[in-house]
Amino acid sequence: MPANLSPEYKSAEAEFRRCRNPEDRLRWLREMLRTVPKHKGTEHLQADIKTRIKELTEELAGPKKGGARTALPTTVRPEGAAQVALVGPPNTGKSSLHARLTGSHAAIGRYPFTTELPLPGMLPYEDVAFQLVDLPPVCRQHPVGWLAGALRSSDACLLVTDLSEPTCVDDVAEVHEVLAERKIVLTGDWPAEESDDAFALRLSTLLVASKCDLMSELDDDLAVFEELSGFRYPCVAVSAVSGEGLDRLGPFLFKRLGVVRVYTKPPGGRPNLSRPFTVRRGQTVGDVARLIHKDLAEGLRFARLWRDHFDGRQVGRDHPVEDGDVIELHVR
Repeated sequence: MPANLSPEYKSAEAEFRRCRNPEDRLRWLREMLRTVPKHKGTEHLQADIKTRIKELTEELAGPKKGGARTALPTTVRPEGAAQVALVGPPNTGKSSLHARLTGSHAAIGRYPFTTELPLPGMLPYEDVAFQLVDLPPVCRQHPVGWLAGALRSSDACLLVTDLSEPTCVDDVAEVHEVLAERKIVLTGDWPAEESDDAFALRLSTLLVASKCDLMSELDDDLAVFEELSGFRYPCVAVSAVSGEGLDRLGPFLFKRLGVVRVYTKPPGGRPNLSRPFTVRRGQTVGDVARLIHKDLAEGLRFARLWRDHFDGRQVGRDHPVEDGDVIELHVR
């Protein structure tokens, strides 16, 4: 029996796909359950929605300990220009990389599974910052039930691996298998294509070859890895010890994620050029207004735009913004 999904359900699903905040995703999941047509053709969909609601509710509540809930967070609220997750097999140098890039106090050890909970930090680039989230290693030996939920708020992924490690091909294959079982697919496409399944997630991925200061034949190692694994990702070689390659990560993320910086000014005032709002390529004046406040977006009449030859030109809410735009918002 065809599902014959209603416009209300499709609208809720679109909002669910767009949201990165876990609380907002839970709210739209509940709206999807409320609006999905109740008949035999949607039984599996209803069951899937209920499962996702249960999983996300538990993830937001935190892990169980001694039969009681703790306050330890397993999800991270997105901040900055984008949220980027660090994933990889054990002992590939994720935490060292995170500490060097963000100044975090990530636990670093020579033994596996040092990272136990998500740890956010900010990677500065020009006048914006990317939120990097260090996560526990991905492997069957040490399963982490909430890991997939933590990844669902991410915009992209840094897949950290040590190409000099003899088991790196098998280790990275295991990462893909474990995540795929939770409907998370890592892809070398930037941007990632949207999945037909609302509950599946395709994450654009950059392969980060760590510990490059210890490698003498990096290009050969990368070629062998690609040939044996079949995985094709853009790749950056880095060293948390020497700092080599670290300055390539910010520009890569800024360009490939299509980050657009928009500066605002009050009517008759000077623009604030120290703190841009960030959206993505193709988003609009209305999207910027929504970032500032939902009431501002709802009451927006028009905006004035300064960009090169646009000197205060009046534009509507659907006008696309570009990097470096200055806008002045006018409300009813």
